[in-house]
Parts: sequence; structure tokens; C-alpha cells
Amino acid sequence: MTFQPRMQNAIEGFSVVGGLRRRNWNGITADLWDVECSAYAGGHYVARDPRLFILLDHLGRGRPSVKLSSTAAGAPQDRRASPISYIPAEMELWVDIRDVQSMRHLDIHFDADVLGQRLMEDIDPQKLKDPQLLFFDQRIMALAELIASEIASAAPLHDLYGDGLALSLLIDVLKMAKTPPRKRGALASWQLRRATEFIEDNCARNIRLYELAELTGLSQSHFSHSFKASTGTSPHDWQMNARLERAKQLLRNEAQALTAIAVETGFSDQAHFTRVFRKHVGTTPARWQRSQCK
Repeated sequence: MTFQPRMQNAIEGFSVVGGLRRRNWNGITADLWDVECSAYAGGHYVARDPRLFILLDHLGRGRPSVKLSSTAAGAPQDRRASPISYIPAEMELWVDIRDVQSMRHLDIHFDADVLGQRLMEDIDPQKLKDPQLLFFDQRIMALAELIASEIASAAPLHDLYGDGLALSLLIDVLKMAKTPPRKRGALASWQLRRATEFIEDNCARNIRLYELAELTGLSQSHFSHSFKASTGTSPHDWQMNARLERAKQLLRNEAQALTAIAVETGFSDQAHFTRVFRKHVGTTPARWQRSQCK
């Protein structure tokens, strides 16, 4: 899957040496920049996807200054002490550069959804939202140097090499620890989330098994087996529970007749609604509603 970063910037004072060198991997794009800087260079950046900025080298007595607004005090970025910044999606960043003749840096953009699917688990949303500015990590820098060398190479190695390096770097930056192995045959967390959200959003209609299987990239039999291994219940029973939870919300409101609630939650009629409700909840909708209003 070719991923193209979506970024806006307003910059000045840079002259690119040798043109942009870019490599695309599955959900990841890495750009290697060599730039010459005027007496003043800098500007404003914002990207629609999360990204990493890694300063590999700089020449001159000055240092780039990174700040969170045009009027904020900046903090210096240095190759040895503070070369790495993780910038969340849609976060604005300003950079001022004085007394720097040239810079080499690596920009790595990634699609968080694709990355989560590749790793077979969801990325903690808080880790994606929290910026990490101006830090040093020897392992990340070693990976960044290898990625830069691969991008610059006139004879690049197999795509899996650069892809593996970039994936390893992102795992390290986001501190994605090894998760306990899931039950044999169970769905990956992203598959389970996608299926259950779809069921809950569409519970009032008849959901076909093939729809859920397509959402998770599995055959119908594989999905059905794995869903039960993950939840302890079948997709049909999960949908029925979702309907009943929605019915309970409507019953608490007291504004609708039971016949209307039955239709709105996907039951054929009030009798069908009552029969299923009593089977799963242990009482009739009317009695349950009265018990909630006491």
C-alpha cells in the first residue's frame, strides 16, 4: 500500500541539495532531506498524519529552534542531545534556524490505521496524541541512520529491509510493548473492534455474515469461529444483545410505545420483541420498564 503524506507548510530560507529522496513502504513514507540554509531559515508546519522529524546532521554554530506557536519561546534541537521529535497529526510546529549553514534530516510519516492493522493490534490513542519533542535515543538514532543510508543508496535492498527498519523505529518511538498472545483462533484487536462497532451501528437491520467477514478480511467460517473464540458468543447473539441494549435505552425514556420500540430495534413485532427480551433479560419489556421507573 503506497502511503502519501499530507502536509502543509510555509517555509523560507532553504535550498534543497540533490532533490527530495523518498521511499514508500506499507503505510509509511520516509523522506531524506539535505538542505542549505540562509542566514535565517524556518517556517510553519502541520501534517494530517503523525510524523517523526529526526535531525541527522547540521553544520554551523547555530541550532534549529523548535516552538509550538509563532510567539512561543523556542527550544534548541541538537544532533547529539535532542535530535528526535514525534509530532502528532494536526499539531502545528514552528522552526527558526539561524547561523546554520546546512542540515540533513529524516521525515517519517505514517498512517496509524494501517500500522495498527499490520501489527495486529490497536495503537494506544493517547500515545498517538502526545507529542514527544526534542529527545535522544541511541537505538532510534541507529535505526534512523540505517533508514537514511537505504534511502540514499543507488542500489537499495529489498523493500522488506527498509520497511522493517521503519516499522521497528515506529514501534520503539510509540513504546509498543509485546502484548499477551491472544486465544488460539481469536480475532486481532482491530478485527474485533471493527466487527463489534459495525454490529452496534447496524444492529436494527439484518446483518449478513459475509459483511462482517469482509470487514475483517476473513472467510465467513473463519470469522464466525474467531468471533466466538474472542467473545464467547456468536455474531448473531452479539447483535441480539446490541438490539436489547438499544431497546433498554428507549424503554428508560418512556416516550415510545412498545410496538414502536420493537420496530425501531429490528424486531418483527411486539410479540417477537417481548419473547426475545424475556428470554435474555428474564422479564418482559413492560415489567423491566416499570422496575426502572421506581
